[in-house]
Amino acid sequence: MDVQSAYREEQSRLNETLEEIRRQLAGIGSRYYGDDFVEQVLDTRREEGRQRLELLHAEPYFGRLDFQEEGKQGAAPLYIGKRGMERTETSEPYIVDWRAPVASLFYTFTGGEAPVTYEAPEGEIQGEVHLKRNLSIREQMLQRVVDSYVRGGDNLGLSDEFLLYRLGEKKDNRLRDIVSTIQAEQDRIIRAPRQMALIIQGAAGSGKTTVALHRLAYLLYQYQGQIRAERMIIFAPNAMFLDYISGVLPELGVGNVRQTTFIDWALELLGDQVRLASDESEGRRWFSLAGVRPAINALTPGRFKGSIAFKLWIDRNLKHYEENYLPNLGFEPWDGKMLPHEAIREWFDVEYRHYPLAARRERLIARLNRWLEMMLNTIADPKVRKDRSKTGKQRLRAYAKKLPEISAVAIYASLFERGKAADAEQIGEEGIPQQILESTRKDMKMRVVRQEDLPPLAWIHLAFHGLDGPKFDHVVIDEAQDISPFQAGLLKACMNEPSFTILGDLAQGIHAYRGIHRWEELSALFEPDQCAYHELKQSYRSTLEIIEFANKILPYTDTSLSPAQPVFRSGEPVEVVYLQQAERLSWIQDFLAANRQKGMSTTAVIGRTDQDCKLVYEALQQRGVEVSLIAEGQRAYRGGVSVVPVHLAKGLEFDAVLLLDVDRERYTAAAQDAKLLYVGCTRALHRLVLMYTGEESPLIV
Repeated sequence: MDVQSAYREEQSRLNETLEEIRRQLAGIGSRYYGDDFVEQVLDTRREEGRQRLELLHAEPYFGRLDFQEEGKQGAAPLYIGKRGMERTETSEPYIVDWRAPVASLFYTFTGGEAPVTYEAPEGEIQGEVHLKRNLSIREQMLQRVVDSYVRGGDNLGLSDEFLLYRLGEKKDNRLRDIVSTIQAEQDRIIRAPRQMALIIQGAAGSGKTTVALHRLAYLLYQYQGQIRAERMIIFAPNAMFLDYISGVLPELGVGNVRQTTFIDWALELLGDQVRLASDESEGRRWFSLAGVRPAINALTPGRFKGSIAFKLWIDRNLKHYEENYLPNLGFEPWDGKMLPHEAIREWFDVEYRHYPLAARRERLIARLNRWLEMMLNTIADPKVRKDRSKTGKQRLRAYAKKLPEISAVAIYASLFERGKAADAEQIGEEGIPQQILESTRKDMKMRVVRQEDLPPLAWIHLAFHGLDGPKFDHVVIDEAQDISPFQAGLLKACMNEPSFTILGDLAQGIHAYRGIHRWEELSALFEPDQCAYHELKQSYRSTLEIIEFANKILPYTDTSLSPAQPVFRSGEPVEVVYLQQAERLSWIQDFLAANRQKGMSTTAVIGRTDQDCKLVYEALQQRGVEVSLIAEGQRAYRGGVSVVPVHLAKGLEFDAVLLLDVDRERYTAAAQDAKLLYVGCTRALHRLVLMYTGEESPLIV
């Protein structure tokens, strides 16, 4: 079939589909606002149907697969969309949900006339693919028809045409879904069983974040009734990144999945017990230009406190604390009346043993109070009963004070006190380094905690208070190279079974002073049959020229990772520009104006430090340039032109990127500087320029 005939055929089908959607929308009744429970349930279902149809009305489907099942006559055309839909009259599938088993063929089939199979609830289904067609529909308008496979045709180069078309589109200020262009390697991750911890090493631009979000949507579809969206959680590196990815799940029809940062989650868990240090000095040193970059080793506070060895040391101390929590005392409410210590111990250690320590404390005090009331009720004389009641309650309060409130901060601080177990217990062969002991004591005295203290504090809180709410059904950890093993182990304890999507890129581990150096540091937390490792090497974000340039920096990162494999999408050459200091601002203005003329809606001017960016931002504003400054703690990404420090650019992507001051002073040959420069370069989709004024960085010579 020629292109024009295919277009006419698909336009006719689209018109028919839109009419069917409008007919079904018209058949949905009006909203119900009464108090009848059954009607409320029915109204909720109708509203879900309305929202599904409204989503389909703008873009009903994106693909067509003509599949002939074994033993049946002729191939049936299957139209695949973000949501499924049945015909009103026949209740037969009219649009197939992309998460349905048969839809997996659309993503995994790469050509050839050999039989193909997919796993369905009733077993393995075999058949033949006759046609694979990509369709681009925007606001009910058919824009593009690309046949990536036609049985019996030559099919030369057709499979990449639609992908390149989508990759060439300009960016806005939100991450978008990739349902229409999911690749086979991505599909395998998305459809993996849920009782697994998937660890994904993904090259910059490999779509790992988007794949993780699509995996959530798939799991909710595949395991309906077993898992719920409100028991899923996404941990992202910062609030601005959460804002950037916030549109993907709603586009896929998924709501109620919590998206947060580990810091916000831990602080909420701990309540008002802690105050987080505003100056993360350990991390700030990496973004300072003064002095030599500090060495990363086990003595770095973030690495040390994030280790499993540190967690095991805390566990030993918590066990000792719990075993010695109850005083070896009976309770004597008044002279001559005694509740023996053995009875109290029986309640506390046997009857309440399944409760966390804080709950055991509360139950014990309540039990003592009930016992006291029972003993008072046996006293006939009202005056005696009143006197003994007063004495008994005073003594009960005194006894309760011997059972201190369970405070994670107080317990954690006590572990570092001089003369306590912290100095005597050994962690590995070296024990706790003296500088970590002293700095933690100082922080605890001021009731200040640092980021690396949050996992142990949250662990202590959970150990003695339990999780307030249901356990997680699935956890996504993005930029996981920047988390600690302790942090991952803590989240694992908040689940009944490991169901993780853990993703990141060691080459972008710019927080290695507190993150991991090898993925084995996380995989060691799980049983071998509960963990799977995937590597996404294909980079879809940037042009061939940008990826090849970034790959030259990769060896300096000291990660031994393979180079990213670019999709063959050629663009402008990467520019390295030398400028005099006086020329910089005018040149930047011209750069921004040229990007606007090319239709690029998102541009980043990336600086090395917060201060560098602030100065450039203020200078551009004075010249009347419309620009935004991205700073620490920012919660929204606005698109347009952004000035951003390189350590905050991670996870974002822009049509064009200008990297400022790529000189020998700001970007040394150290691995951490290489990772930062690699991050900066791989933010660009279509255009990348590096500028310097002094001597160029050894990373780009």
